Amino acid sequence: MVGQYKYLEAFIDELRSNGKYSFTTLDLHRHLGVSENALKKAMQRLKRRKAVAMVRRGFYVIVPPEYRVKGIIPTSLYVNDLMKFLDRDYYVGLLNAAAYHGAAHQQPQNFAVITEGIALRPIKNELVSIDFFIRKSWDKLGVMKRKVETGYMNISSPELTALDLVNYYNEVGGFSRVTTVLDELREEMEGEKLAEAARQYDQVVVAQRLGYLLDYHLNEIELSDALYQYLEPMEYYPALLRPQKEKSDHMKTGNKWKIVPNIEIESDL
Repeated sequence: MVGQYKYLEAFIDELRSNGKYSFTTLDLHRHLGVSENALKKAMQRLKRRKAVAMVRRGFYVIVPPEYRVKGIIPTSLYVNDLMKFLDRDYYVGLLNAAAYHGAAHQQPQNFAVITEGIALRPIKNELVSIDFFIRKSWDKLGVMKRKVETGYMNISSPELTALDLVNYYNEVGGFSRVTTVLDELREEMEGEKLAEAARQYDQVVVAQRLGYLLDYHLNEIELSDALYQYLEPMEYYPALLRPQKEKSDHMKTGNKWKIVPNIEIESDL
């Protein structure tokens, strides 16, 4: 048993020396060739020492001494490997992407991953909090590779991040918080790229709402004008700023975005 445990430690040390901080049970079986029972006991010993942590069944991360107090390494260091393990295309989005682009007014509590296909259960425990959001598809040009200590991870561009924040407004804390983040994020956005990201987005109403917020609440003329040039030749319809089940008594908008401002916006900045 001690020998098998040492083999496992050596395997983990080799991974770390190669800049990797994650592995799967399949990796262990392939490289160590030990029985399931022996492997289970060795892993339990490492988990008790907080040297490894299980993120999802079959997927583990290595916890170096400097992270032992927290019990796990930052999600950014293993998210790319995790999504490979789950066999999903992905990008890190919403408040997490906004923070990487400098809009870090409020640090997100959860790690947001946008992916495709059937819904994935969130990963929630005392160490990990990852939320998965499903989209049918996205423009690959709207996803950037950000270098991290273990390689890279995919994150949404500032422009795609802005559209996603509006689309998933409820999940990130409401439109007031979205507006606060947009106020910081807009410095990183470019009008032409924003218009192209909106053109590739699968919901026109998201571009309407984003344009309205940029125009009426942030007085961001350059970006809102670029969005409107995309929208103007299209046939788009009046919509509530915040969607609701009950229909509004009237749908008079009074603005070129055809947005009914049915809520008050209070930015934190």
